[in-house]
Amino acid sequence: MSTKTETVRHDDANEPNEKIVLRVSDLRVLTNAGDEILHGVDFALARGEILGLVGESGSGKTTAGLACMGHFREGLKFGSGSVSIWPRGDATHLEVGELDEVALRDLRGSRIAYIPQDPALSLNPAMRVGEQIREVLDIHDFGASDRERADRVAEVLVDVGLPGDRAYQRRWPHQLSGGQQQRIGIAMAFAMYPDVLILDEPTTGLDVSTQSVVLDTIRQMTVANNVAGLYITHDLAVIKDISDRVAVMLRGDLVEEGPVSAVLERPQHDYTKMLMAAVPDLAGRKTIGDGAAEAKAVAEADEKTHILVSTGEPGGSADSGEHRSDGDARDGEAASAGERDGGAASATAPLLEAKDVALAYGKAQILDGINLTLEPGECTMLLGESGSGKTTLSQCVAGLNDDYKGSVRLRGTELARSTRKRTNEQRVGIQYVFQSPFSSLNPRRSIGQSLTVPLEMSGQGTAASRKATVEEALDSVRLGRTFYHRRPGDLSGGERQRAAIARALVNAPSVMVCDEITSALDVSVQASIVALLRTLREERQLAMLFVTHNIALSRHIADNLAVLNKGKIVDYGPTAQVLEDPSHEYTRALIADVPKF
Repeated sequence: MSTKTETVRHDDANEPNEKIVLRVSDLRVLTNAGDEILHGVDFALARGEILGLVGESGSGKTTAGLACMGHFREGLKFGSGSVSIWPRGDATHLEVGELDEVALRDLRGSRIAYIPQDPALSLNPAMRVGEQIREVLDIHDFGASDRERADRVAEVLVDVGLPGDRAYQRRWPHQLSGGQQQRIGIAMAFAMYPDVLILDEPTTGLDVSTQSVVLDTIRQMTVANNVAGLYITHDLAVIKDISDRVAVMLRGDLVEEGPVSAVLERPQHDYTKMLMAAVPDLAGRKTIGDGAAEAKAVAEADEKTHILVSTGEPGGSADSGEHRSDGDARDGEAASAGERDGGAASATAPLLEAKDVALAYGKAQILDGINLTLEPGECTMLLGESGSGKTTLSQCVAGLNDDYKGSVRLRGTELARSTRKRTNEQRVGIQYVFQSPFSSLNPRRSIGQSLTVPLEMSGQGTAASRKATVEEALDSVRLGRTFYHRRPGDLSGGERQRAAIARALVNAPSVMVCDEITSALDVSVQASIVALLRTLREERQLAMLFVTHNIALSRHIADNLAVLNKGKIVDYGPTAQVLEDPSHEYTRALIADVPKF
């Protein structure tokens, strides 16, 4: 049995008291091989309060949360300790570890409810949303009649801010937005008036506006129903907004616990301090990642001036929603490199230019006259809610979506709409890094084999020279050549993302499109990726189009911000200018919804 690490506690709220609904005491969880992965964890949940359980991937926070429901993932088993719950109206408490499977099934969904990370995966695509809420009530024999159950479905939908009418209940999950799907999941969780709610990263992947609505819904429902909540996340900014208390986990140990204000404002444990330092702040009062290099990059970015693009014709009207700066001239310094990336190019042409890019599916206008430019070493961040068009625009630039009108130019040469019809040099010039590294890394191949594929496709070099190029790329993303023979499944999330970036780098592109590449990463891993991208920009003069809904990252990586709303750029300019003096109401609303640290 492993030694239990002493937890830094800021108060005695974890001691026995009448508000506690669930208590975890000296919980130890083992692998089937007998290795201990939770080392005597202690925490308590109180009615009407939310405890935020934070830590990096692999810290044990989800394992601890699932143990509260008597559930252990494949390969894990209960070791020792206890999970006790005091349901409403019961004179005695239940020991979750002593319940059989029938009793556990009755407990889950009625006394303890669970909301998973991905709402789409928690909803049955073949069932209408009203039926899915009703199913929870039917399974647990809610009420005395069908009428009571039907009324409860309508009531809980209204409680989570959705229509309770029959027409809405008959919608399919795919007809709802991500935020609406998550609120259906919340409605299912609250349908039986549970005592305890386990929330496992429920807003990961949601844009800031949708996240704000979902967090408000969770908070309001928790207080109104006097439920005890356990909110599992790696996002400390979210914890500050939603939690009353916070517990920090590190490699199976709970290292610090207390009120949010105490832990986040006066952290005592070194690990908590490190997590705090890695959280990006919208105000830009600190740097994240590689401190010295980051400060240098930020200083250089502040000295630059940039052309801004309009959402329509150049020189559009003042009410068109565009955001322009004083300097409207590019010096074209990198274009003088000549004719690389295909075709004779103008010495004054931008490295990358999108002009009047538009795309529609039937009556739905996805992109509506987008204009933007990008120069060597610059990073432009595309911001906006889900469905705003930012990923569609980035795919058009990369030739992954060929349905658009308008033009995309690389060093002044217009590119074919489809990547298949572009020249080899043009394909090499623009590389795409996907949100999930598994999209670009074959799990059956070694990292070295996956990184060699782009070189083979472009017909570059010999086998020996390709291997040398791949090893250099692995060095450049701070993985090292020892990763050449490892497989994606052997790597952490941050290591996989670094390998995906290396795959994009092997052909030495001019432009890299990063599509939500930090959205699922822990804050410390995210900070290291941000520092890596900044270094690559500086060392290689690599231009980046960075797609994200994480506005807080903007000051730490982007020279320019382009804010998309319903397929139009409504605000575009230097990062500080857009954040501090946004010209469009939509931008102001987005900034207002960012969790403040």
